[in-house]
Amino acid sequence: MDILAIQNLMNHDMQAVNAMIHKRLHSEVELVNSVGHYIVNSGGKRLRPMLVLLSASAFNYQGNDHIKLAAIIEFIHTATLLHDDVVDASELRRGQQTANSIWGNEASVLVGDFLYSRSFQLMAELKNMRVMEILSTATNIIAEGEVLQLLNCYEPNTTETDYLRVIRSKTAKLFEAGAQLGAVISEQSANNEQAIAKYGMHLGTAFQLIDDVLDYSSNTEEIGKNIGDDLAEGKPTLPVIYALKHATAEQQEVLRDAIKNGKKDSINEVISIINSTKAIDYTRKVAREEADMAIAALTTLPSSPYTDALYALAEFSINRSY
Repeated sequence: MDILAIQNLMNHDMQAVNAMIHKRLHSEVELVNSVGHYIVNSGGKRLRPMLVLLSASAFNYQGNDHIKLAAIIEFIHTATLLHDDVVDASELRRGQQTANSIWGNEASVLVGDFLYSRSFQLMAELKNMRVMEILSTATNIIAEGEVLQLLNCYEPNTTETDYLRVIRSKTAKLFEAGAQLGAVISEQSANNEQAIAKYGMHLGTAFQLIDDVLDYSSNTEEIGKNIGDDLAEGKPTLPVIYALKHATAEQQEVLRDAIKNGKKDSINEVISIINSTKAIDYTRKVAREEADMAIAALTTLPSSPYTDALYALAEFSINRSY
């Protein structure tokens, strides 16, 4: 089962999610509509809401709350993108201009706040304190992850442990919450809830690690952002962290200087060092290990096409080129 087959399997539910996203995105303030619709419609893979739907379906959920939860997850994710692009001064995302490069930082931050608050309005409508607990905790941890990443910026002494802590908080936590919510609304046992949450956490970690790989081994057209943006933002991701540990003294100086000064003009030299130290291979290996742990967490789930799709999603997370 490839990503297209997964999308086809969940097409009916995803259409309902998209309809809800556009309905609940509406505001009487036109700028909110313009910015919100621009980023929501900008070509994302919708993996996080898809994960909510797959989890609920794998546990044979029979209600409609999974549609609203999937929309909530997408609103939270979109809010973080708007804020991230402002913090990172990004100009390109998903192959298009970022919202902040079109409407400015102020509008992007404020519309991000609108999406966060709208997501909490939707949560309140569900009248489920367990859902509120999971999502409020997740958004708090995501915010902490953003601050941790900020502390690591332009810091060449960032360790692999430091970096994994950032991506488990900043990226994987929302995957974890989305997967867990499918079990919660299906009233699953604590063991099943913990298993699917673990799946989401490892899936999200693997997904981010491959993003790190693509930043140094792909091209702008494929990944939809400028190659070397992480370096320009002073972010020491795993390929650079590993390369720093295994490079020559001279190469280490190049890498340290590039991180400390956000020197994107040295991207070709940095890529050469990353390749010579086999840092891409190492990062792919760590991502593979994370995907394997995600897959192992699924062993208690009932057999179904939806469980098969969860297995396939783990494979897609590490084999994709975009």
